[in-house]
Amino acid sequence: MKKKYVGVLLSVAMVASLLAGCGSGAADGAAAADAGADAAVEATEEAAEEVAEAAEGEAEAAEEEIPTSTFGDANGTHLEMWTFVELHGQHYGKMAEIWNEQNPDRTIEITCTTYPYGDMHTKLLTSLEAGTGAPDICDVEVGQYPNVVAGLDKWLVPLDSAAEPYMATMVPARMQTYQGSDGHYYGAPYHVGATAMYYNVAAMAEAMGISNDEVIAKIDSVVTWDDYVKLGEEYKAAIGADDKYWTSVDTGGVDWLWIAMAEYGDDWTGGFEGPANVKLDSVKKMLTMQQDWLKSGLAMISPDGHVDLEAGFQNIMDHNIVSFPKALWFMSRFTNYMPEEKGNWYIAKCPVFEAGQKCSVGIGGTGTVVTQQSQAKDLAAEFLCWAKMSDEGEQNIWDTLGFDVCNTAQWSDDAFAHDDNNQFNQYFINYPYDVLNEIGMDNIGKISVVAISPTINEYMCTTTLNEVLEDPDYSVDDALQECQDAVDMEQ
Repeated sequence: MKKKYVGVLLSVAMVASLLAGCGSGAADGAAAADAGADAAVEATEEAAEEVAEAAEGEAEAAEEEIPTSTFGDANGTHLEMWTFVELHGQHYGKMAEIWNEQNPDRTIEITCTTYPYGDMHTKLLTSLEAGTGAPDICDVEVGQYPNVVAGLDKWLVPLDSAAEPYMATMVPARMQTYQGSDGHYYGAPYHVGATAMYYNVAAMAEAMGISNDEVIAKIDSVVTWDDYVKLGEEYKAAIGADDKYWTSVDTGGVDWLWIAMAEYGDDWTGGFEGPANVKLDSVKKMLTMQQDWLKSGLAMISPDGHVDLEAGFQNIMDHNIVSFPKALWFMSRFTNYMPEEKGNWYIAKCPVFEAGQKCSVGIGGTGTVVTQQSQAKDLAAEFLCWAKMSDEGEQNIWDTLGFDVCNTAQWSDDAFAHDDNNQFNQYFINYPYDVLNEIGMDNIGKISVVAISPTINEYMCTTTLNEVLEDPDYSVDDALQECQDAVDMEQ
């Protein structure tokens, strides 16, 4: 809309200039200039009114378009909650109803407002800095978390006490993602985001001329990346097509590199203390291995940079690739965008470089915070942690959102993990929580998300990955040094 307003004002300026320059003589020119000036003023006033009216209409329309829902007991304590995913708000609404049933003496009413992603984070940060206008509870996407946690307990309420009843069974790495530099927990997670390997068993079985069970046995025998490559070579030999690949590598995402770092216990950010160092052996090993895959025809470059886009979904449905690593939240991409693939896919642990290494890493996520501006801090914190960590909360997160929950007590609960009415249990060949149990919470690594993270990710995705994957002969050492130089300029 700003472009429209600027265009109106530029048009006014052009009219004024044209009118002022129309006279052929001095007197005529002066008269024309006066007339032009009067016309310009009049036109400007009309344009200003048009701009003001349009702006007011735009603001009203924007307000009308922002989804807002209120749940719970109108006589209870009122809480304001902001999110950028409407379904998240629906989760809190349902949990408010359950909370009120269980706590009739401490009922709540919660109003959930869903803003666009960028608008919500900007609005939250602005209100925190101003010291006014923030909600009681707010979702914060993990990439934005360093900005919000910068204020620590001046802005946010530590959740340690409210989370304590659940901590014994919460995945440590995921809780640590939302720690501040002071060691306190300021965000409650929705999911682990544990990374696993997805395999198209049906496509593999057809190409290799064996049964699904035989394919699954081969997948289950994969421990190392060497094992993974051998199975991929067997598939490629069987499929016998140059345009069909074992996997795809990403130029627009760093998930593969996070896996490598987690397996070696590395973290290129250096955490809160730094300094950041991208020239890690783990990163170099992964990139070098991927270059080899591209040269041998084992892998292709993901369309549009990574699998989590429309072109990536189509590539999967076309069976151009039959295996790739992604966080377990990618399960919802299958059910939402690739329903015809139901019954074809199997989930397994990621391979490792060396036996005994951690085999997963938590990727992505949204942590929910309580702000110090809340008039009901303790109640908001208790409700938030209960809604995201308790048995009731985790059940709704799994059923409604399809996330791999952080409370590991649910992983081994047969009624929870093996519920055949659950859409994700129905979609995949095996039960996702069986894979999580096989991985184990202590084998899920963590890469810190701190102030330098956006710089690293941006350079990797705009330059480094393109250099080494678009040109598999490009020096990995040189590419990482270039990235390090860019990072050093920001440290």
